This record gives sequence, C-alpha cells and structure tokens, in this order.
Amino acid sequence: MDLQLNDKVALVTGSSRGIGLAIAHALAAEGCRVAMCARTEARLGQSALEVGQTAGAAERVLSVPADVSTEAGAGAVVARTVEAFGGLDVLVNNVSMAGGGGLLDTSDADWQQAIDQALGTTVRVSRLAVPHMQRRGGGSIIIIASIYGREAGGRMTYNAVKAAQISLGKSLAQQLASSNIRVNSVSPGSIMFEGGSWWKRQQQDPAFIAEMIKRELPFGRFGKPDEVANVVTFLASPKASWISGTSVVVDGCQSRSF
Repeated sequence: MDLQLNDKVALVTGSSRGIGLAIAHALAAEGCRVAMCARTEARLGQSALEVGQTAGAAERVLSVPADVSTEAGAGAVVARTVEAFGGLDVLVNNVSMAGGGGLLDTSDADWQQAIDQALGTTVRVSRLAVPHMQRRGGGSIIIIASIYGREAGGRMTYNAVKAAQISLGKSLAQQLASSNIRVNSVSPGSIMFEGGSWWKRQQQDPAFIAEMIKRELPFGRFGKPDEVANVVTFLASPKASWISGTSVVVDGCQSRSF
C-alpha cells in the first residue's frame, strides 16, 4: 500500500531511541523528510545517521539537540524543521517522563516534571506546529500515550499524564478539524527495547519479568517499537483521512478495557 507520504515533512520528538527512533525509521522508509530531536546530542546524531540510511540520503534527515519541555527548545526544533524542509506536515509527540511513587512520597516537583515533560511538551510543540500545518492545508498530529492512560496500572504520575494526553488529543482533534488537521493518540502496551525501562528491569530481575510475561502478556512476549511505529505511520498518512480524535491501542491484547 502506498501511504502517500513521499516528501511529507515529519517531526518526531524524543526520537534518539526506542519507539521514537522506530517511528523516525518508518516515516523515512515511506519517503518522509524527517526531523529528529532529543536532549542527548551524541546518541541523537548516531540515530539520525541510521535514519538517513533508511531514507536513502543523509540530507533527508535533520537532527536537532534540544529539550522540548522548554519554550526555547521546542521553538528551536520547529523553526529548524521548517527552515530545513520548507514546512511541516506530520508531528509525532513522543517525549514523556514521569517519576515518583505513591501519593505521600511523590513531591510537587515530581508532579511538575511529569506534567512538563509529557503534557506540557505535547501542548507546546503542537501549538508551534499547527500554524505551519495550516499553511500547508492540513496535517496530522499523533500523541504517544499509553494503555495506562485508559485504565489503571503503572506509576501514578505516568497514568495521570497519559490520560491527560489522550483527552488533549480528542480536544485538539475537534478544534483543528476545520483546518484539515487530524489528531490521534496511540496507546502502546509494554514495549521492549534496549535501554528502556522494561529492558533494565529484565537485566535486574529476569525471573520477575518472566512471570510478568506469563501473567500479563497474552502473546507471551513484549511488543516491539516497530509494531507501534507501523501504526503511527499509517495514522500520519492520507490513507487514515477519516481517523481523528481517537486513541489506537497497540498492546497485543494486554489491556483489559473495552
């Protein structure tokens, strides 16, 4: 299937590894010109080289080291994307961080960081991207949320900001439909990749992870980043022209909500 993404301009935040990197690869493979950003410059640079190979030309990939949880960082990423590629068609909001524990041992600073990194970044980068999409006659915004934004499970702060992202996606979809901008969230289940949280827990306690797989994952394995990336790429494309305002679950039947 031709997804009709050739020469579209896509910006993927938090794209130096894991799900974000897989999304950058998938969009590049479909012919997009891809802007990538992350805070760690060395790792981002190496990842951008890899995505450039997928794209078939290094100049089709832009890497911008920046912290998009700040106004300056978000502004720099969007401005450099538009400067390099002439516009913006697709935005994938993938940045997220949520620490803390239970109610009594989670500080206001922990809560603020979770809000700034996940919800605040999504709002900030989307607000900057939308005028450029409007000038192009439309676009697609995709928010990487989680099944734990839809049902109980996981860390308290993470659940709260992921639920907020899903709600935000619905609200933005309603607001931006008149500009032909579609907004959706994607809610992955447990995804394994080197350096990720599940990978680290597997190194620390393989017996716990083995039991968790038996108990929680019906297919008997973790999901893979590219399995999320393939769904994101479809949603970004004109082939998903009548999909907006929804949250697509990509979890191998892990979640229990209808």
